[in-house]
Amino acid sequence: MALPPTVSLQTANRILSLGRSTGYGLARRGAYPCKVLKLGSAYRVVTADLQRLLALDDPAEELVPEPSPRVQSSTPTDGEVGRDCCCRCRC
Repeated sequence: MALPPTVSLQTANRILSLGRSTGYGLARRGAYPCKVLKLGSAYRVVTADLQRLLALDDPAEELVPEPSPRVQSSTPTDGEVGRDCCCRCRC
């Protein structure tokens, strides 16, 4: 995530698991999967587009597991405190 605003085409190819020839061919034809800038004879890939392509555009948006649904216990057994739990473990 600590990447500059643009990265070299070689770096983007490695991130996307593209071979050198394939990556440069796609960039030359304008078919690279994210925005590529041609600066002189060098190609630079826009990091924000690369992150969007990989669904890494917002590191603060981490996947938080949803809590399992709690089922109301109909009849608490001996020793249970009567709390609702899906596995009757008193959690």
